[in-house]
Amino acid sequence: MPRSKRDKKVSLTKTDRKGLAWKQRFVDDIRFCVGKYPNIFVFQVQNMRNSILKDLRQEWKNNSRIIFGKNRVMQIGLGRTKSEEMEAGLHKLAKRLNGQVGLLFTEKSKEEVLEWAENYWAVEYARSGFIATETVTLPAGPLEDFAHSMEPHLRSLGMPTKLEKGIVTIYSDYTVCEEGKVLTPEQARILKLVGKPMAKFRMTIQCSWTKSDGFQLHVEDGINDETQVDSAVEEDAEEMDEDDDNEDEAE
Repeated sequence: MPRSKRDKKVSLTKTDRKGLAWKQRFVDDIRFCVGKYPNIFVFQVQNMRNSILKDLRQEWKNNSRIIFGKNRVMQIGLGRTKSEEMEAGLHKLAKRLNGQVGLLFTEKSKEEVLEWAENYWAVEYARSGFIATETVTLPAGPLEDFAHSMEPHLRSLGMPTKLEKGIVTIYSDYTVCEEGKVLTPEQARILKLVGKPMAKFRMTIQCSWTKSDGFQLHVEDGINDETQVDSAVEEDAEEMDEDDDNEDEAE
């Protein structure tokens, strides 16, 4: 019997990964933005969602650039010390690149960006581990928005459901979550299915650097600007994986 063409083994050693060349392009891209845009901001993200970040990039694409990537690689692009930085004071921005943060390069004024960040937020669905902001209870009765094929899945999530004449029905009142308690993966999934968003996507401007005013801190962080940023750069390819939520290659 002839061997199927689909029966092939693919060595994972042939898989392409982001390496030193990619990091160098990323660093060069940041340095290009430093020369192009007069104002730079370090922002922190709450309840990160890639879809919202893509929308923001589209909204700001005409006169700005949002970069969200590997913190230590971004530090190299800005300059980790006074001797490495392209412009005076940029190493102070590099010191604030810790945690889930990104860079905003823009032609918009500092006042305009700060006002926008203060008022911007977007409603999103909570994930597991999120603290419920309210108690959500589903009353007994039909769930006509769900197809009958969804009933087994809803039951597997813990909901007291059954089919009545082909309609998904809750046969007793069901409390999905309680205010102040941590959401489980099943609870987070149910809240999304029933259309109950609890989380808010927000961007907080931690600090800024402008060609006219230099560095300015907007959120106190207790960082000593006299100490140097750790110059070690991680080369672990696994941490540079494309599926990492805190990584987004430069566009």
